[in-house]
Amino acid sequence: MRRFGRTVVAAALAVAVVAGTAGWAAGDSRPAVTGPPPGSAAWRAGSAGGRALPDPEAASPYEVARFFAALDGDARRELVRAHPLVVGNLDGAPLPLRYEANRLAVLATGEARYAPLAGPGRQILAFDPRGRGQVAEVFGDLERAAHVSVVVPGSDNDAATHDAARAPHTGPAGMARALRAAAGDGTAVVAWTGYTTPVGVGLDAATGRLAEAGAVRLARFTAGLDAVGAPDPVLFCHSYGSVVCGLAARHADASDVVVLGSPGMRADTAAGLGTRARVWAARGPSDWIADVPNVEFAGLGHGADPAAPAFGARRVPAGDVRGHTGYFVPGTGSLAAFAAIAKGEVR
Repeated sequence: MRRFGRTVVAAALAVAVVAGTAGWAAGDSRPAVTGPPPGSAAWRAGSAGGRALPDPEAASPYEVARFFAALDGDARRELVRAHPLVVGNLDGAPLPLRYEANRLAVLATGEARYAPLAGPGRQILAFDPRGRGQVAEVFGDLERAAHVSVVVPGSDNDAATHDAARAPHTGPAGMARALRAAAGDGTAVVAWTGYTTPVGVGLDAATGRLAEAGAVRLARFTAGLDAVGAPDPVLFCHSYGSVVCGLAARHADASDVVVLGSPGMRADTAAGLGTRARVWAARGPSDWIADVPNVEFAGLGHGADPAAPAFGARRVPAGDVRGHTGYFVPGTGSLAAFAAIAKGEVR
């Protein structure tokens, strides 16, 4: 009875935190973008070399990889030209084809907010303009990298804000650039804004609905990396992104899962995540996430604190991290540790 009472009190505190910052207005809720990319119906009706095209939703990334391996260069280029949104988001398709397909897809939108993504040197691995937009961008040479990391961001990120001007070393692209610079040329880093993130600290951020949809997409994305021969990635999961990683952990093909500024992973312990990946946690002393109650009650909250000793995650030094977004600032102990984990130097 005493334990139940504490749970009710903690749940009430969680309600108060959310209600006091963003409220429970229905308008705060965002529909999750799921399913195959736009243009999938036309793709399914097409063919290449007399063969049916792999279903963007039902075919595994490994089946997609085998399909493209059997095509010649002309057939591949024709599919990119005719179906850029599908090829650009098709996990298991060759990386250079996806980069080119997404450049064409970005240009085809004609939207100024997306135009920078088609600039010289950008390696856009996924682009979906539906809703607020989703994007994944590669920093480094993903085809030849000995080590791969994926940055999974939290709230208020989408295709337009993915690389928006903000404090240095924050945001999906800023975090990925900082990690790549610290880890060096042998490492490629993907900034993966590949799910519908919550906006603000409201109902969506307090529940797992968007994280559940994102976890499915993240698990498939990691399988796509494996299908094209990339090393098992390290997942760096910030804030609400750690909820996504927690739900995806048992299905994602990852060597390590690193959470930073986490409100919880929807598991009581690291072992409860059901993954063979090593689990790490970091939380700075001034990160406001520490004020969010670590409960999960009636669908509200995300459970135990991954940075608490009882959770069982390996600790990442974060004593010099400032605020909620300072984990990738050059010179911090957290970034140095992240780089070592990314390079596989920590056993």
